[in-house]
Amino acid sequence: MKKNQIHTDKAGKAVGPYSQAIEYNGIIYVSGVTAIDPQTGVPSGTVEEQAEKILTIIEAILEAAGSSMDNVLKATIFLDDVNDFAKVNAVYGKHFREPYPARICVQAAKIPFGALVEIDAVAHK
Repeated sequence: MKKNQIHTDKAGKAVGPYSQAIEYNGIIYVSGVTAIDPQTGVPSGTVEEQAEKILTIIEAILEAAGSSMDNVLKATIFLDDVNDFAKVNAVYGKHFREPYPARICVQAAKIPFGALVEIDAVAHK
């Protein structure tokens, strides 16, 4: 099987040698997404606003791959401050339906560009 690069203009350009997502054998691996403002090059907004933007970007990437949020199998949430868990969880819950994806949520020592949250996902077609 060949791995396929997934790209959409609805998501920011990769800031390094990686793809927005890779599809292999019907599984889509979405890279970590932060809420980088295309105007300034840095994340902006509250943790809830950043989480909303990130999940909207992940949805666009999955749509470009021929999938959807309903097909997410697993997500990882990296928080700058674990005290923001409930705020991000409330936003996250609006983007998924039961059965919910498996998930990991951790506080990271530092997220690139000073982001408050970063999320990645694994989905099927």
